[in-house]
Amino acid sequence: MKTKGRLLAVGIGPGAEDDLTGRARQAIDMASVIVGYRPYCDSVASLTAGKVVIATGMKEEVDRCSTALDRVAAGAVVAVISSGDAGIYGMAGLLMELADQRGMDVDIEVVAGITAATAAAASLGAPLANDFAVISLSDLLTDRSVILRRLEAVAAADMTAALYNPCSRSRHDLFNEALRIFRGARGPAGVAGFVRHASRTDQTQWIGTLAELPVEDVDMSTVVVVGCSQTALIGGRMVT
Repeated sequence: MKTKGRLLAVGIGPGAEDDLTGRARQAIDMASVIVGYRPYCDSVASLTAGKVVIATGMKEEVDRCSTALDRVAAGAVVAVISSGDAGIYGMAGLLMELADQRGMDVDIEVVAGITAATAAAASLGAPLANDFAVISLSDLLTDRSVILRRLEAVAAADMTAALYNPCSRSRHDLFNEALRIFRGARGPAGVAGFVRHASRTDQTQWIGTLAELPVEDVDMSTVVVVGCSQTALIGGRMVT
């Protein structure tokens, strides 16, 4: 039987309210229940007055999706929000997987959003103007050996790479390995840049070479962009 409620997986962009698309605003306005990671819910608080807001912490993605599906099954219109795009390291895939496991016949509308890679690239110049890859260095859900294999493949293919989640307080080794791999493929003069807190009021950025990259300034809120052999510094900007 078709579920009476409605489920929207909404990408809210990288952080600035100006980067929230019109469709995302409409989806949030349409929903009676908003579900998301607490900081993301806080970032759209001006749009959620009078709605039920279910905000939870890190590593509670499955619980959030399960709660959303429960509310939809009860007939509610629910928006599950993700930073960036809901289908790029977001909640859309998990919602579909859990709905299928439950045998729920529910329409899940995915509302696209501006993802961190494109927001960072716009600040750095035009580094993603040709083929590129996006790789997360978080090994919570992806085995370290798989991440390293992907880094090696992208470096060998001479593609620009956008690296998400490069470093945490307890994890720096994968980023150091990524730099080693790209320096080996591109040479120390390879062009690279990063943006921390892309599009937010406290955004910071850096552009230079792989040899100069200040690792100590990189954290989980940073997107690192490593250029390919066709990436150059033009007027102080990364251009592929």
